[in-house]
Amino acid sequence: MFLIIKSTREIRTPLLIVDICTAYSMDILLVASFSLFMCAFAGIGLASMWVKEDTTDDYLVAGRGMHPALAALSAVSTWNSGYMFIGFIGFTFTMGYSIIWIGFGSMIGQIVAWIWLYKFIQQSANERGVRSLSSLVSDVTGSPEAKLAAVFSVLFLSVYAAAQLTSGGKALYVMLGWSEVVGILIGFILVVAYCYAGGIRASIWTDAAQSSVMLIGSSLLCYVAMQEVGGFSGLHDGLATQDANLTSIVPADLNFGVSLWVFAFFLGGLSVAGQPQVVTRVMTLGTDEDRKTAMIWFFAWQTPFLLLMVIIGLASRVVFSGADFDPELGLPMLAMETLGPFWVGLILASIFAATMSTADSQVLACTAAFTDDIMPQISQDHKKTKIVTLIIAAFATMISIFGLYVPGGDSVFALVVLAVYGLGSIFVPILIIRWAGYNPDTNHTMAMMTAALITVILWSISGYGDDIFPSVPGMGAAFITHFLMNQIRSPDLSPIGRFDLPDFKTLGIGALIIMAPVSIVEGTYVLKGPDSLDSSAGTSGEWFVETSFGSEQLDDGVEYINDGQTFTIQMHTDSIDNADELNIVGVRVSLNYSEDETSSGLGCNAPGASNPDPDTIIGTVAHNEYNSTSSGQNSGGGTSSHQVVVEWYNTSMTGNVSGVSKSDINEGLDVGNSGSGIYSLDISVVVEEGGGIGCAHTDDGEEVEYLVELIILDYSILSV
Repeated sequence: MFLIIKSTREIRTPLLIVDICTAYSMDILLVASFSLFMCAFAGIGLASMWVKEDTTDDYLVAGRGMHPALAALSAVSTWNSGYMFIGFIGFTFTMGYSIIWIGFGSMIGQIVAWIWLYKFIQQSANERGVRSLSSLVSDVTGSPEAKLAAVFSVLFLSVYAAAQLTSGGKALYVMLGWSEVVGILIGFILVVAYCYAGGIRASIWTDAAQSSVMLIGSSLLCYVAMQEVGGFSGLHDGLATQDANLTSIVPADLNFGVSLWVFAFFLGGLSVAGQPQVVTRVMTLGTDEDRKTAMIWFFAWQTPFLLLMVIIGLASRVVFSGADFDPELGLPMLAMETLGPFWVGLILASIFAATMSTADSQVLACTAAFTDDIMPQISQDHKKTKIVTLIIAAFATMISIFGLYVPGGDSVFALVVLAVYGLGSIFVPILIIRWAGYNPDTNHTMAMMTAALITVILWSISGYGDDIFPSVPGMGAAFITHFLMNQIRSPDLSPIGRFDLPDFKTLGIGALIIMAPVSIVEGTYVLKGPDSLDSSAGTSGEWFVETSFGSEQLDDGVEYINDGQTFTIQMHTDSIDNADELNIVGVRVSLNYSEDETSSGLGCNAPGASNPDPDTIIGTVAHNEYNSTSSGQNSGGGTSSHQVVVEWYNTSMTGNVSGVSKSDINEGLDVGNSGSGIYSLDISVVVEEGGGIGCAHTDDGEEVEYLVELIILDYSILSV
C-alpha cells in the first residue's frame, strides 16, 4: 500500500506542476496579448497629439476637417461600443431569432437618419459654427432651452458612459478575473487620457483602428463558435431543444402586439440622430459630399458586424445553457471557451478599447454641451474645458460603480436602452419639426423635452419596457405636446412648419392604408404566434432535465482532536466571490484520518495483542435548518475517510421528469439564496483502546483532515 501511494505521488506531482505552468503561461500570454493591442490603440490615440491644435474647436470637433472614412468607422465603433459586445449579445441570448427585428428595424432607422436628419444637422452646425447637439434645439447658443437640453445630455450621456465602463469591467472580470471595480477605474484613467491627449481626434483615430480589429476578432469568433455548435443546423437544433420560442421570429406575450414592438426599434435606429457622441462625428465633416461618403463607409462596416454579433449571441445561448448564467457575459465566455489565449486577448482588447473610446466620446459630447450651452463664457477656454471633461468622467465612473450595488444596475443593455431612447426622444422630435421649418419658442421646446424625459423614465420603470421600448411613448409624448402647444398658443400656424396639414379625408385614407397591414399582422400574431411563456412554464409535460454538478471550496484544514472533545468551526459564503450568483444546493464535508494508537509491554508480542481498536470520528454539518451527521472508524492499516453530505434540492426533478410543469422543475432545482450564509461543522472523536495482559495501549485522540465544499447545480430543461 505504501509503495503504491508513493508511486502515485511521484507520477502526479510533475503532472500537477505541468498543469500549473501551462495555466500560468496561458494567463501570461492572454495578458500580454491584451496589453499589446491596448498599447497599440493607445499609441494611435496619443499620436494625435502631434497634429492637434490647442483650441476648443479642434478639441471638440477636430476643426471640421476629418476624413469621411475615419469619421464613419469611428461612428460604427462609437454607436456599437460595449453595448454590442455585452448588452446586445445578452439580448440575443434571451430573445433568439426574434432579435432580427432589432437589427432590421434599427438599420432602417439609421439609414433614414443618415440621409435625412444628419444632412440637416451638418448644414445647421456648419452655418452656425456650433459644436454640440443641444445648441441645435434653438437659434441661439446658450438659450434657456439649449441649457436644458445640455443638462439632459449630460445626465443621459453620463449614464451611457457608465454603461461603457461597466462593459469594460465585466469583460475584465470574466477574462482576467479582475474585480469589476478595478476594470471601471482603469477605464476612467484611459478615458481621461484619451480626452486630454487629442480630444475628439484621438477618439476618432482609435475608433477607426478598433472597428477593424472588432470586425476581424468577431469574424474569427463567429467561425469558431459555429464549429463548436455544429454549423447552422446544430445552432437551430440547439436553440429548439432549449425553448421552441427561441426559434420563433417574434417573441411571445407582447401585451401591445408585434407592430409597435418592431416600430420601436425603427425609432431606436432613428434615435442615432439624437446621440451627441455620434452626431459630433458628423459635425467633424466639412461638406455634404463627405457625409454621403461617410454613410457608405458606415453601413459597409456596420452591416456585417451586426450579422456576426447576432450569430455569436445565438451560439452563446447554445453553448451556455445554465439557469444562472449571465447572458451579457456570453461573448467573453464564448471567447474563453473556444479561442486560444492570444485571440482571447485580442477580443478582450477590442471590447475594452471600444467601450473606453465610446465613453470618452460621450464625455467629450457632455463637455461640448456644458461649455457651449450651460456655461458659454468658458467655451473658448481650453484649460477649463479639460477640467469639465475630468469632472464629467468622474461622475460617469461613480454611476458605473454605484450600479454594481443596485439590483439590475449593472445591466449594460438596460443602461444603454435608457440612454439611447431617452436622448432620441428628447432631440429627434425637435430636430424634425425644426427641419420642417417650425421654430418653437423657449417654453414650447422645453415642454417637448420635459414631456419626453418624464415619459421615457416612467415607461422604463412601469414594467412595459419589454413590450414596447421607450422610443415610442417618449417620442409620442414629445409630438403630442408639440401639437397641443401649437393648437393652444398659435392655432393659425401649421404644426408641421412649411407643410400644410392634410384634410380629414386624406388623413382617414392614410390611416386605413396603415391600419390594414397592421391589422393583418396583429391578427396573425394572435392566432399563429408563439405559445405563451407562462403557459409553457405552467403546463404539465414530459421533460429531460440535464444537470451538471460542481463545487466551491468553503474551507479546509487539519486539527488534532482529543478523546471526547468536539472541534467546531463556522464558515460564511461571503468568503467566496459571487456566491450569491451560485445555485448552492448542498454541502459536502470530507473527513480523512488514520490511527495513532501506540502499544508497549512484553505481552504485545503475543499475536493480535498490539492491534489497535478502531476509534469513531463523528462529523456534523449544519446550515440554517438543514443538517446531517455521519460517522466513520479508522483502522490500523492506513488512512480512512468518510463524508457528511446534506442537500436541499428536489432530486426527483432531474433526469426524465413527467407530469410536472417547467416552473415546478425550476422551483425544485433553483434554490435561490438558500445556500448563502453561515455554515457550521462539528468534529468529535471517541477513542477505543485495545490491549491485554502485559500490553498497554495509549490513544489520546486523532488528527483529522477536513475539506468543506459547497455543491453547485447547473441545469437545463429540455422538452421531450
